[in-house]
Amino acid sequence: MAATRYRRFLKLCEEWPVEETKRQRDLGAFLRQRVAQAFREGENTQIADPEACDRMYESLLRIHTNYYRNKYPRLKDTNFTGVTVEDCRMILATDILKQMEEMKKGTWRKLREKFSAKKPEEDSK
Repeated sequence: MAATRYRRFLKLCEEWPVEETKRQRDLGAFLRQRVAQAFREGENTQIADPEACDRMYESLLRIHTNYYRNKYPRLKDTNFTGVTVEDCRMILATDILKQMEEMKKGTWRKLREKFSAKKPEEDSK
């Protein structure tokens, strides 16, 4: 039975899209990593709690298939701020978030990082 669960999770991982704009923050990549950890022995992995495993799979499947989005359709594809889905994707891209973090830094900190021999991570310790 563990082999069937393993194959179902693998199929879900294959179907789950990976967003390149969210490097190291992507749900698809995280899912692949967790499945690899949970099924280290592949089809021979012993599952301690099969019911919890099945519930986890069903929950992930509902997210992947947009179950609740289809069950409760929205009138508009915006939120209370009026921002569209595409705008949200653009804002949440890793490169844009890094640019925003850079903009938040003060002038003195930017100068100190630029002319300092130490790395910024060492400076904050």
